[in-house]
Amino acid sequence: MTSAEWAQDSYEIKDLGGKKSTLRTPEQTEIARFWTIVGPASWDPIVQQLASAPGRKLIENARLYALVEMATADAYIAVFDAKYTFNLWRPITAIRNGDMDGNDDTARDASWEPLIDTPPHPEYPCAHCITSSAAGAVLEAEFGTGSIALTMTSAAVADVVHKWASIKEYADEVSAARICGGIHYRTSTSVGRAMGKKIGERAVQNYLKPVR
Repeated sequence: MTSAEWAQDSYEIKDLGGKKSTLRTPEQTEIARFWTIVGPASWDPIVQQLASAPGRKLIENARLYALVEMATADAYIAVFDAKYTFNLWRPITAIRNGDMDGNDDTARDASWEPLIDTPPHPEYPCAHCITSSAAGAVLEAEFGTGSIALTMTSAAVADVVHKWASIKEYADEVSAARICGGIHYRTSTSVGRAMGKKIGERAVQNYLKPVR
């Protein structure tokens, strides 16, 4: 908390993720609210869309779904183990107690509120980021890292369709949403993404291998 990185992350989320932010764009506000959905609802629609491509076999899709769910389950286990190990302040706690973190570059704002409600568990790392990246790593192993059209809706935002040109763009938006929503620091999203990618890659490399 005494680092320059901490101060930078704190000020970014204070300015961008606050309920009364004047810097956040309408598009960023929509993204934050779009990704308040949690669990399989935040990745299975993407899996379903890709699995529905012409020419895919039932056994291929059964393996794909199994690997995605195994990877995301492992990601949840890893991220909650980390959350309760490090027990880091959420932005709402950190910003309201900015005079108690030992960093002279942060300041207290006792009335600050995030755009979206703060989840009831510790901050570090980002769970949405780790699960979306774990799912993304499995999907990239199956479909590649190139251009691919993806679309998705969210139960949290009516009549809105989000579109991406790659699997990476989908995962990027999930991470950005947690910052714009005021609940995760940029560092936590980066760490979550890196963890998720490794977990997804490990699932592909070690499990449900073809039998020859």
